[in-house]
Amino acid sequence: MTTKSFELTEPELTAEELLVIEDPHFESDTVAVVTGAASGIGQATAVALAANGLTVVGADIDEAGLTETVDLATDVGAKGGVHSISTDLTDETDVEAMIRGAAELGDLRYVANVAGMQHIASITDFQMDKYDLLLDIMLRAPFLIAKLAMPHIRATEDGIGAIANMSSVHGHYATRNKPAYITAKHGLNGLTRSIAAEDGGTVRGFSVSVGYVLTPLMIDQIADTAKERGISERAVVEDVMLGQARTKEMMTPVDVANLFVFGLSGYGTHLNGGDLLWDGGYTTTYE
Repeated sequence: MTTKSFELTEPELTAEELLVIEDPHFESDTVAVVTGAASGIGQATAVALAANGLTVVGADIDEAGLTETVDLATDVGAKGGVHSISTDLTDETDVEAMIRGAAELGDLRYVANVAGMQHIASITDFQMDKYDLLLDIMLRAPFLIAKLAMPHIRATEDGIGAIANMSSVHGHYATRNKPAYITAKHGLNGLTRSIAAEDGGTVRGFSVSVGYVLTPLMIDQIADTAKERGISERAVVEDVMLGQARTKEMMTPVDVANLFVFGLSGYGTHLNGGDLLWDGGYTTTYE
């Protein structure tokens, strides 16, 4: 049986796949920041939030990819718009300028920290410059963005908003040859809980954890893992990535984007410090 697990190209996003929710804060005066918005989950999340009527600031270092995101939002008929801001998440000045720019567009209420990267190597072989870069993008930047965004959320009329962090099944357990990624995701879960602890429930923090998603990053990782383990790419997908899962297909970026939409909406009012674990059974079952 052929599933999208073996279609090693990122699926095309369509308007019909997007979750659209009626929410009083989902309108054009509300601003949402999405990092990693030039591709994959970040791109899909930016488009999904725009489809819900929000003004979205898409942040990424990839300007060409951001242009594609803006165009994709238009193509699906999004009620809101995506404003691209070229941002190097390792540059504090860039991040500060991005948050300032977002706040100038309306009421900054939502953040989706999605940007990520991967490097496959054992701890003993891991290059420290790669470790530093990965932690800067995936842990330090979300911390800084939360630090800068929280005062803007609190300053809105009702002080209601949320900061969502892209975690992973690797924020719940560890596999070999991904030590920096796993370290970052576990740290991100701690940041999520810290955000929840610092407000009386109006500025929420939550994370989204999924298994393997068919993104450009994942397609590259399949090749890297095959080389690292000395097995075929098909074996990586069937045995490594989906071997422990009970749902035998990869998620798509829009599947994950819809989780962010739900969590940021009023339906997520009691989702605070918690994790949307959508993993097909990876972390809850074992053979």
